[in-house]
Amino acid sequence: MLDPAELQAKLQLLNDAYAAQLPEKFRQIEQAGESLRQAVWDEEGFQILHRLVHSLSGSGKTFGFSALSEAARALENELKLIGEAKQVLDDAQRDRIGHLLRELECSASQRDSAVVLQSESIATSTPSPTANFSGRICVVEDNLEMADELQAHLSYFGYEVSVFLTLDDFRRAMPRHSNDVVLMDVNFPEDSLGGIHVMTELQRGRDVPLPVIFLSAHNGLDVRLGAVRAGGVAYLNKPVNIGILVDKLDAMTSTQVSAAYRVLIVDDSASLASYYAEMLKQAGMIVRVVNDPLEVLGPLFDFSPDLILVDMYMPGCTGTELAQVIRQIDEFISIPIVFLSAETDLGKQLSAVGFGGDDFLTKPIEAEHLVASVTSRIKRSLVLRSYMVRDSLTGLLNHTAIKDRLAHELARAKRQGKSLAFAMLDIDHFKQVNDAYGHPVGDRVIKSLSRLLKQRLRENDLVGRYGGEEFAVILADADAAAAMKVLDSIREDFSRLRHLAEDQEFSTSFSCGIADNSNFGEGSKLTDAADKALYKAKHAGRNRILIAG
Repeated sequence: MLDPAELQAKLQLLNDAYAAQLPEKFRQIEQAGESLRQAVWDEEGFQILHRLVHSLSGSGKTFGFSALSEAARALENELKLIGEAKQVLDDAQRDRIGHLLRELECSASQRDSAVVLQSESIATSTPSPTANFSGRICVVEDNLEMADELQAHLSYFGYEVSVFLTLDDFRRAMPRHSNDVVLMDVNFPEDSLGGIHVMTELQRGRDVPLPVIFLSAHNGLDVRLGAVRAGGVAYLNKPVNIGILVDKLDAMTSTQVSAAYRVLIVDDSASLASYYAEMLKQAGMIVRVVNDPLEVLGPLFDFSPDLILVDMYMPGCTGTELAQVIRQIDEFISIPIVFLSAETDLGKQLSAVGFGGDDFLTKPIEAEHLVASVTSRIKRSLVLRSYMVRDSLTGLLNHTAIKDRLAHELARAKRQGKSLAFAMLDIDHFKQVNDAYGHPVGDRVIKSLSRLLKQRLRENDLVGRYGGEEFAVILADADAAAAMKVLDSIREDFSRLRHLAEDQEFSTSFSCGIADNSNFGEGSKLTDAADKALYKAKHAGRNRILIAG
């Protein structure tokens, strides 16, 4: 991310470059305008002229030429009327178009006296309630049995837990626990909404609200609304599903930096695309720009964007046509496509969205508006996609999703000439764990291994729950030997973990088989080889890793 001075300088260069290109733009517009002077209607020439004028109407204000944008928009509106009629112009229309073309060129001399290059407010955000998380959880619950159960389960997953059986005890201790996450029951003997009332009181005057998860047997909207107003970031019904609770706590308190959002910009205007790219990069996103829409497929597969930002009017392929092509590719059927255009006709905007788009932003657009729109759209998309591709117990990719990602990653590794390893893991004697301690304990063992894998593997490695107690791991840019080194360390640590079942402790282990694309280049062969290596590892005594081939 550039500092404000560097960003300002870079944006000023973009402004100057845009100004330097205007004479050539006017020459192209004048040349395309000849199509309107012909004795017969020239559809191709008209479309070129419309696209060139449309481009200026959307870009001028961004680079400090507000008058240019206004003049271009007036000309574009006139062109739309002509385009609907598709008839040769009469003398009055030619005079009108000629006048608007002259006004357009004259407007280029009216550069804004003070160009606001948004930089400082783009990357700012509200502090996370758990930014300074202490590592402790405050459980405020008057039911001793439930409080002890929550403490035991959360301690098992590595959380330090303090229990408060009364609201008064929690109030008195609060100064020492101001950086904790609070698990607050709603209903207390002295007040049926006591948890909400106390949290409302404690939140007053705080710059950063206390993160609180409310627990309640009530599911009414009035209670949920009170919980939100008291700073509730989650609301769980009793009896509490421990797996869901731990998932929410993990997401809230994770110290890992979230992967940067990836945005693909498709816009034939290099200057405008560069400007938007800088704004999104300043907000911490990874951006790739494609200026020729006919060359988008390669970057689409290699870059794997979280969102695609597409101009509406481009040479060779319109934005709506491109959206339809992308939607016909299974891998990208759910990727958000946002149109960014100077088109103000609501009917055409709705039509564009109907052809596969998810949103429509109108040029010129303020940088803060662009960043906020892109961020919110990606967040919602990632949440929805997670429900479709994630296993409910572990939060890992489900069976179908991990197989799909393996095919995708194999194809990418082949294109880029890189290594890829695939591992199959299976918890040893898992049936005995379920039989001896019960399925809830077995679920915790599964979850503990999934959490260990997520914590210890790299951000670009992919982990999935293949089924039951079986896991699959895709390690990018790694051969079988490198994968074995990493996974064997995890195997040793997992075998040392002590799992709690009532008043008993026990340990377990996992076996693993690994294969890589140097010997098995197809998805089915790779998974089959890893599975056979896993089978051999289990029959060789378990708690070990073997490499296929």
